[in-house]
Amino acid sequence: MTAPYYPQMPENSLVVLIGPSGAGKTTIANTWPASQVLSLDALREVVSDDAGDQDATGDAVAALHLLLEARMRRRLFTVIDATNVTSASREPLIAAAKRHDMLPIALMVSTPGTVCVDRQGARPANRRVPEEAVIRQRQDMVNSQRRGLKSEGFTEVAYSESLYQLLPFLERLSEKRQADLGLDNGDCLGDLLLPRRVFGPEILPLWRWKDGSNIVGGDRVAEIRLGQMYLTLAFRPNVDGEGDYGFDVAVPCPHDYKCTGYAWVPAYSVTCLFRALNGDLDYDQDIVCTVHGPNTDEDQDHDPEGRADLEAQYAAAVRE
Repeated sequence: MTAPYYPQMPENSLVVLIGPSGAGKTTIANTWPASQVLSLDALREVVSDDAGDQDATGDAVAALHLLLEARMRRRLFTVIDATNVTSASREPLIAAAKRHDMLPIALMVSTPGTVCVDRQGARPANRRVPEEAVIRQRQDMVNSQRRGLKSEGFTEVAYSESLYQLLPFLERLSEKRQADLGLDNGDCLGDLLLPRRVFGPEILPLWRWKDGSNIVGGDRVAEIRLGQMYLTLAFRPNVDGEGDYGFDVAVPCPHDYKCTGYAWVPAYSVTCLFRALNGDLDYDQDIVCTVHGPNTDEDQDHDPEGRADLEAQYAAAVRE
């Protein structure tokens, strides 16, 4: 939905970004869903495999107009990410919107010219625009403002600094993150999305959730098994109290002859799984997977019965 944005941009809007190269148009455009953005650079890459190939601009513009016509016909909210600093470049965009009773809105990105020029230095060589071209583009934008963009047919002229898009942008990122983790009650890969993301798709045929196991005090338990070899993992919904998600893998309690049970070690990748099963995860000083969990000396002193109970539960679980 576009309702939270200010100024108001109705669903039947065509938002035309206007600004020189380096103004930050793509950063702004990316705050909308990718499906709603038609980017000239992206289309230049589609038609030529090189977003900086200026010889491909004509084909890219033709592709943009074709896609725009299709979206306007469906009355879909659309953002045009291109410099659009001349009336000649804007005219067919406005015409397409009006053919389908859509509202063309000009969104000015009036970043200072010096900033636009400085930003060229950080770009790949094929994406840098010469200083004189950037200055000319900004002057064209200023001239357009002076002549009046509404006289061209825009129903509204807005400025990027007046947008309140951070909240809906973060909301969309949060929703995507939850979906990636399989925590959105979706019906795609569901609860296999997180192990797929952390350990890769190849691990999924060996992955089994052990629902009902309580060896980690309520956190969900999983097993990776092939024949007689297996690993037991715990899904941690609040890693280090920071609210992130991750996995621990069970390993023999290391470096402590008094500990005969298991310790839980963070598993950040399939490499951690390999080293856990190989027995050298906790002995390789270059690995950031460090031991934590209830099976330490301190816990043994303060709660020996609890530790023994945990070990018994673990032994029972791995026999299942």
